[in-house]
Amino acid sequence: MNQQKDFKPYISAKQSLSEFTPASVITGILLAVIFGAANAYLGLRVGLTISASIPAAVVAMGVIRVLLRKNSILESNIVQTIGSAGESVAAGAIFTLPALFLWAGEGKMSTPSILEITLITLAGGLLGVFFMIPLRNSLIVKEHHTLPYPEGSACAEVLLAGEEGASNASTVFAGMGISAVFKFIVDGLKLFPGEISLRFKHFAGEIGTQIYPAVLSVGYICGPRIASYMFAGGIISWMVLIPAIVLFGSQLTLYPGMEPIGQLYEVGGASAIWSSYIRYIGAGALATGGIISLVRSLPLIFQTFRDSVKGMHLTNDSTAKRTDQNLDMRIILPCIGLIALFLWLVPSIPLSLPSAFLVIIFGFFFSAVSARMVGLVGSSNNPVSGMAIATLLFSTIILKTLKDTGIGSMQAAIAIGSIICIVAAIAGDTSQDLKTGFLLGATPKKQQIGELIGVTSASLVIGGVLYLLNAAWGFGSEQLGAPQATLMKMIVEGVMENNLPWALVFIGVFLAIAVEILGIPVLPFAIGVYLPVQLNACIMVGGLLRLLLDKKGDFKINSGILYCSGMIAGEGLAGILLAILAVFGIDLALPVNGGEFGSLILFLLIILSVLKFSLWKKQPH
Repeated sequence: MNQQKDFKPYISAKQSLSEFTPASVITGILLAVIFGAANAYLGLRVGLTISASIPAAVVAMGVIRVLLRKNSILESNIVQTIGSAGESVAAGAIFTLPALFLWAGEGKMSTPSILEITLITLAGGLLGVFFMIPLRNSLIVKEHHTLPYPEGSACAEVLLAGEEGASNASTVFAGMGISAVFKFIVDGLKLFPGEISLRFKHFAGEIGTQIYPAVLSVGYICGPRIASYMFAGGIISWMVLIPAIVLFGSQLTLYPGMEPIGQLYEVGGASAIWSSYIRYIGAGALATGGIISLVRSLPLIFQTFRDSVKGMHLTNDSTAKRTDQNLDMRIILPCIGLIALFLWLVPSIPLSLPSAFLVIIFGFFFSAVSARMVGLVGSSNNPVSGMAIATLLFSTIILKTLKDTGIGSMQAAIAIGSIICIVAAIAGDTSQDLKTGFLLGATPKKQQIGELIGVTSASLVIGGVLYLLNAAWGFGSEQLGAPQATLMKMIVEGVMENNLPWALVFIGVFLAIAVEILGIPVLPFAIGVYLPVQLNACIMVGGLLRLLLDKKGDFKINSGILYCSGMIAGEGLAGILLAILAVFGIDLALPVNGGEFGSLILFLLIILSVLKFSLWKKQPH
């Protein structure tokens, strides 16, 4: 508690700088639309999206400080707060809603209207912001020293680098430039594969690493402890479970696989087994980890709500200093109730009254879990699709007991999953943004309004983007595989048609319980089980670099954080640029490829660049 009392934001509560201005709002809305559209394409193509908070902060700094020649760091913060919301809305939408288009293509239902998509995404976005507001005090303020919020902290460093001296700024911008070049070489020119994998002749396991600067940077910022838990989960999945499945089930055809496991492995390797089976185990572990995390957090959450209810009798302006002001709970609670009624009554959203209550219950649950999870591992690794899987499992089972198993129930389950997926993504993004504001000394109430503006702007365009992409290539095609939405569709059909592999889900459940009994934090471990081992290994390398520097003094550690913050920003901006080029059909790939050996050399250069700007950086006198 003494540490919290000693914390002082960059801008004190007594100071008052401009935050909401026409320039900051307009720039933020443009970024929300651009990031939302770019990430929609990226997610439908590869099944993952990139966090937009830091890229938005960099663009904000450029617009506010360089172009408009203003000197308000809080104004730049509002730009990134609004802008980053677009990515989270897109992530939640593209992981689920294309399932409706796939069913429409099969003739089971009509194509969802743009109005229906807009209303679903808007409801999820608004709920994600509203649920996070009463959680801010417990997660952002009271646990400031225990939850690092990697992107939120990195975002603050990026904005501060523009305020404080050339040395800090040059470190951040060096990271941005070098990371953007690496990203362009790997994913733009495609000179080298994006990951290195080691396979074994008589053993079905697989180990390897991605070579992306941003992933390594997340490991550095999170530190060796969290990185090791995630890597342990990856080792269990890829070096224990996958070999066991292939060894004992080689001749079996087990749903959702449509061919014998041995044949599946022969054609697609360990990745095919992970995609077909391990993700269900990971979903079970994640759901269990989320329940355990929520139970542990209940006392703090109840205390937060109690404090919020007490505050309903008072006005924010007269009782709280500027840096403690939140949107009034007297406004938030009725709005949540109105959204629940809205979800039930509006014909465009296929939800019954019980389904609307499910959305509110699951929404708050996953908001709390998502906000805490991204505090540990960052928004880029926030497995919102895993949360959507857990939601779909529970909601589809409940809907099946309440209604028939027709397309109406399946459509309602996807609508619930879509809203929850967006809620979880937005709660994670909002918590990162509020962390940035907490470090900088922003007004929380103004940031929360900015989030609402951002989700509204992105929701108004995401339907048109989905229609455009579906018309251009079609979901489920080679160009737009929509892997996450295809999996969601499979889960709903699996429950309704009684062929879901519950054994895999329960393996994940009891694996998570065993890990919790051993005293290992279950959420980072469960995330490691769910994510590819190559991503976990890259995070582990970043954690080891941080371990190397932990005894070298604060200057070297902080220099590394600044550089890694820049690398996250640089890769994010380069990724968005490449996504935009892909939308316009511009292919920059060269006909040559350096192979995995070239990737290894490139990865070593990334590691050396981190050491150059941290371990080998000389402290100015």
